[in-house]
Amino acid sequence: MQPRLNYFKAAPAAVQAMRDLEAKVQGFGFEPLLVELVKIRASQINGCAYCLNMHTADARRRGETEQRLYLLSAWRESPLFDARERAALAWTEALTLLARTGAPDADYELLKANFSEAEQVELTLLIIAINGWNRLAVGFRSIHPVGPARATG
Repeated sequence: MQPRLNYFKAAPAAVQAMRDLEAKVQGFGFEPLLVELVKIRASQINGCAYCLNMHTADARRRGETEQRLYLLSAWRESPLFDARERAALAWTEALTLLARTGAPDADYELLKANFSEAEQVELTLLIIAINGWNRLAVGFRSIHPVGPARATG
């Protein structure tokens, strides 16, 4: 696979808008591991190797277990994820696969039961951000570093 272009260099002002959104969502105050689970799950669905490499390393650095990372794609069948994580993951899948799911009422009810109204909006913006990054990385064929996964910030 060959990269198509470096979107950071091609349109720095446009990418800065994404960076600004990312900085904003990082400041929402969600549990750090919940944020990483959401980013990893969306990246799994979108097939974004670049983001998977980055966010699994970030999750490990923040203390996430290998077992939960291995089972994340089958979270519905695992007791390792708490109610809040399950609600966030269901909402992540619903919005990442929006054309297919239509954001089902059952997923929204889980969201409402575990997140305040402000948190619902903030979680949705987090999901929007990671889906945007996935689309940039997959669309322009960003290549993840080869070798041990790196942790960011």
